[in-house]
Amino acid sequence: MECPVELFMALRYLKPRRSFVSVITVISFLGVALGVMALIVVLSVMTGFGQELAKRIIGFNAPIKVTMADGSVLYDYDKAIALIKKQPGVVAAGTIIQGPVLVRHNNVISPAYIKSVPEVGDDPVLPLKQYLKTGDYELEGDSVLVGIEWAKRNGAFPGDKIDIYGPAMLNALTDHPPGKPVDIPLPEEPIIRGVFETGQFDYDLNFLLVSTEMAQRLYGMNDPTLGDSVHGIAVQIKDPTQAERVKDAINQALPPTLRAHTWMDDNRDFFNAIEVERVTMAFILYLVMIVASFGVCSTLITITVQKSREIGLMKALGATDRQVCGVFLLHGFVVGLVGSLSGTALGLVLLHYRNPFHDFLLRQFHVQVFASSVYGSSDIPAVIDPFVVTAIAVSAVAICVLAALVPALNAAKLAPARALRYE
Repeated sequence: MECPVELFMALRYLKPRRSFVSVITVISFLGVALGVMALIVVLSVMTGFGQELAKRIIGFNAPIKVTMADGSVLYDYDKAIALIKKQPGVVAAGTIIQGPVLVRHNNVISPAYIKSVPEVGDDPVLPLKQYLKTGDYELEGDSVLVGIEWAKRNGAFPGDKIDIYGPAMLNALTDHPPGKPVDIPLPEEPIIRGVFETGQFDYDLNFLLVSTEMAQRLYGMNDPTLGDSVHGIAVQIKDPTQAERVKDAINQALPPTLRAHTWMDDNRDFFNAIEVERVTMAFILYLVMIVASFGVCSTLITITVQKSREIGLMKALGATDRQVCGVFLLHGFVVGLVGSLSGTALGLVLLHYRNPFHDFLLRQFHVQVFASSVYGSSDIPAVIDPFVVTAIAVSAVAICVLAALVPALNAAKLAPARALRYE
């Protein structure tokens, strides 16, 4: 099969001839390859990070929560739970109490959050027993489960006793009438029965799991006159991706004093920040490829000057403007194609060995690329989207072809008589 003359000339100009032009061509190859590699790696890691974070948020938090519209506590929650369970798509519903407390261990006081779970058995709404790392999943009586990062930071082990100070103590001090004796609730003194690990650094560092009864005592939500109350109702559904649809159905069934909201509503600002960061990084890395394309443009401009006699000879022998333009466009196309294919291969290899490479940098150079205290995970997550990878590779080729367009048009306009005037 014969090679088209445009492709033959384009490949001929790509051959290194120990000149400055060949150096610029190599730099252009490397620039395109590194830009494509960086884009694929960054976007895959950012996508994987977002999906992994969403998975862990749903694993520790219910997809839907129902609370009072005015932010107050919820009484007579049994009727609301029964009504919620009747809605299509709902698997389970149960009460939840969650909020800040102060914890003392070995005479050191630190802030934390409590999360209520049933005393007996696993939570039907949030099966948290799967996260148990050491000890027993026991919450009957004076028992508590702590996160593994909290246990490490405070030097706590199963069998240790801690003191938990809840808002009920502060309310008793501030809300009693002046001059009258005040009955201050004592702090809870549970024993650590087990340590859990969700894989999400924030949860493992800040959360304690306690029984619903203990949580009500800590928050003063077991009023003998008004009855027990909770912060809200956690709802588990069949498909978390359909949370918006189920939420709308629950809001239509419940009275206006109650409001259902999804896990995305509670974390919308956080995920929006991740998406903004992802788009910004993609834009910056695309600029890297555009800079590399300037190398392609400068190479072709230099070639048109050096090869003006050859261009003039081609046109004198019958080459059309379209054929001459095609030579330089194919030059840019080949640079973009080889660079994008090399960058794609490098990016996929780096993604495959991302965690071993991360461990190597940490072990040999003490460089923490993906700190668990910042990103909430010790491993680097990644999701390779074939559509995104293809779009990056194609766009890299298109940028190089566009960069070659101006010198290609200039070469096509070169008059043979002018090029061969002194020959």
